[in-house]
Amino acid sequence: MSRLKNQLKTALKLLLTGVALYLVFRKIDTEQLFQLATSIHWPWLIPAVILFILSKVATAIRLNRYFENIEIQLSEAENWRLYLLGMFYNLFLPGGIGGDGYKVYLLNKQFKTPVKNLLQAVLLDRLGGLVAIVFLLFGLFLIVEVKHEFFESSFWNGLIIAGLVLTVPAFWLVQKLVFKDFLPSFWSGNAWSFTGQIAQLACAWFVLLALGMEENILAYQLVFLISSIVAVLPLTIGGVGARELVFVYAHAYAGIEETAAVAFSLIFFLISAGVSLAGAFIKSDLSKIYN
Repeated sequence: MSRLKNQLKTALKLLLTGVALYLVFRKIDTEQLFQLATSIHWPWLIPAVILFILSKVATAIRLNRYFENIEIQLSEAENWRLYLLGMFYNLFLPGGIGGDGYKVYLLNKQFKTPVKNLLQAVLLDRLGGLVAIVFLLFGLFLIVEVKHEFFESSFWNGLIIAGLVLTVPAFWLVQKLVFKDFLPSFWSGNAWSFTGQIAQLACAWFVLLALGMEENILAYQLVFLISSIVAVLPLTIGGVGARELVFVYAHAYAGIEETAAVAFSLIFFLISAGVSLAGAFIKSDLSKIYN
C-alpha cells in the first residue's frame, strides 16, 4: 500500500511538472530561449557552481549544529556526505522516503536518537533556511521597484519594515517554544543560514552574467527568492516548472525579461541537479552510519 502511495505521489508530481512546464513554454519565446542557450558565457558558470556548492556546505554545517544539540557527533566531512545523500534523495527519488527521512532513518539507526528529536532537527533546518530567504526578501522589496499599486503603498512599506524588524525575533520565539533543545545553536544556525542564502544570491548573479544579463539584477534576485519559497512546496519534481512559472508571471511587475528569467531558472536547476547527483556516489565513507 505504501509503495502504491509513493508511486501515485510521483506520478502526480510528474503530471504537475509537465503541466507547469507546458504553461511556461506557452508564455515564452522558445526561439529566443534557444539563442540564449547557445550564447552562454560559460566561464561565468564556474564561480556560479562554486558558490552553489559553498551555499550547500554552509547549510550542511547549520544542520550539524542542530545535530550537536541532540548529542549526535558527526565530523563535518561525514555530515557533508550525509547531506549530499539527502540532496540526491530529495531530487532524484521524490516519491520515496525523501532526503530528510533518509537522514532521520540512518541517524536513528546509528545513534538511537529519538525520531522526534531528529525530525525536529531537520524541520528546524528547513525553517532556518526559510527565515533567511524571507528576511532577504523583505530587504529586496525595499530596494526593488515593483510595478503594482499595492506594493507602492505606505501600508506595504510598513509591513516590509515590520517584517525586517520582527522576522529574526519571531523565529527566536518559535525556537524557544517549539524547538527549545536547539536554542543554543540559534545564532550560529542563523549565521550559517544567511551565509548559505547570500552565497546562492551570488551564484544567481553569476548565472545572470553568463546569460549576458547586466541590468535589473536585484529584481531577478527578488523573484529568485520568491521562486525558492514556491519550489520548496512538494508539488513538482525538484521545483521544476513551479520556479519557472513564478518568473513568467512576475516579469511584468518586477521589470525582468521573462525568457531570460526562465533560462536562468533552468540553468540554476541544472547546477543544483549536478551537485545533487554527486550524492549517488557517496558510499563507504559513511560506514560509521551504515554499520
